[in-house]
Amino acid sequence: MSDLHGISTISDCMVVQLPKIHHANGNLTVVQHHEQVQFDIARVYYVYDVPAGADRGGHSHKECYELLVAATGSFEVVVDDGFNKRRFSLNRPDQALLIVPGIWRTLHNFSSAAVCLVIDSHRYDENDYVREYEQFMSMVKQK
Repeated sequence: MSDLHGISTISDCMVVQLPKIHHANGNLTVVQHHEQVQFDIARVYYVYDVPAGADRGGHSHKECYELLVAATGSFEVVVDDGFNKRRFSLNRPDQALLIVPGIWRTLHNFSSAAVCLVIDSHRYDENDYVREYEQFMSMVKQK
């Protein structure tokens, strides 16, 4: 397992414009490997019914790349590489935030009925997670 903690920076996290196909009957956005996503898609899930004031995320991945999409509503994502932090506001279903391995992420300020769609490069593996911020910082400093 390659460990990218201390190598990745917040500059590696970016908003990716997804295609918006407009039609009078409603818009359509498609997410495909090698077009909008530069990794094989292994898992897709969504987070919803987040209570007012609650946060999600609060972890880092060792290998997994993620795309986060505000499928509906809005929320904020703070990415942290151990040295710098950056805040992204997601509120359009045709935009995704790419989060690379080795970056701590926290999701805040969910609007009512917000849905966060997550597209991952890896299947769920608890060993890929760093769930304690102190451990994350220790790993960053070791690089």
